[in-house]
Amino acid sequence: MPDRLYERAGLASDHPAPLWHLDSAHTFFAGPLDYNAAHRHGAPVYLAGLYGRFGLRIAGGSWLTCRTAMIPAGVVHELDLGGNPLAVFYVEASAGDAAGLAPLVADAEEVGGALVGASGEVAALRALFESSTGAAWAGEALADLLRFATARARRPIDPRLARALDLMDTRDADFPPLAASRCASAAGLSASRFQHLFTAQMGIPFRRYRGWVRMRRAIRAVVEGANFTTAAHDAGFADQAHFAHAFRQTFGAPASKSLTGIRR
Repeated sequence: MPDRLYERAGLASDHPAPLWHLDSAHTFFAGPLDYNAAHRHGAPVYLAGLYGRFGLRIAGGSWLTCRTAMIPAGVVHELDLGGNPLAVFYVEASAGDAAGLAPLVADAEEVGGALVGASGEVAALRALFESSTGAAWAGEALADLLRFATARARRPIDPRLARALDLMDTRDADFPPLAASRCASAAGLSASRFQHLFTAQMGIPFRRYRGWVRMRRAIRAVVEGANFTTAAHDAGFADQAHFAHAFRQTFGAPASKSLTGIRR
C-alpha cells in the first residue's frame, strides 16, 4: 500500500452508513473505503472523492491524486482512500458506456485508458450520500446524472449484442452460468464471432461480463436483506467462500468492508 495520497475528509469518523443502489441501468456505492488492491470491473465506472482527493493507480503505474476518474471496463486499477468516502457509479450496458461517463470528469488527463480528473461532478453524489432518505431517491438522481452525461456522448450497442444482453439480464441466476453459445444463438452469430463482437463493443471478454452480472445479483440480494450465504447461492456462486473470493477480485477489498451496516 502506498504512503497516504488522499486529502483528509472533513467529516472525521461520523460518516453516514454505506449506501448501495442497483437497478437495470446503474450500480452505485457511496461510503468510506480504505485500500482497494488491483482489480477490474465488468462495467465502466465513475469515481468521485466526496470530500477531497484520493489515490489512484492505473495498471501498476505511478500513484496519482485526483478528485474524479472514469475507469473503462477491464482496466486494472487500485484505490487509496484511507477511510474517506468515495462515490462509485457504474453504468450498465443497457444504459450507456465509458464515453457516456466521461463528461462527468473535469480538468482531466488520459492515463492508461482511464480519465483522471482534478474536478468533476461531485455535489449531486455527495448530497445523495448525506441524505437520510438517499436510498429512496437514488435511482432517480443517478438517472438524471447519467442523462446529463450521455446526452453528450453515446455509442449505440449492436442490436445483435443487445439481444444477448437482454437474455443475460432476464435469465434466472441458476447453475451452470449462461453459456456463450446460447448468447451467440440469441444474437444470430457463431460463438467465435459473438465473442469477438462482445469484446470489441464491451471492452471486456464475455466471461468477465458474465461474472459482473452474477456479482450484481449477489450484491442486490444482500442490499435487499439476504445474508451472504443466501445471496451467494441465489446468484449462482458455489458457496459463500466463492462469492467472497469473487468480490475481492472484483473490487480489491473484502465484502465485509462495504456490504455490512448498509442503509436500506
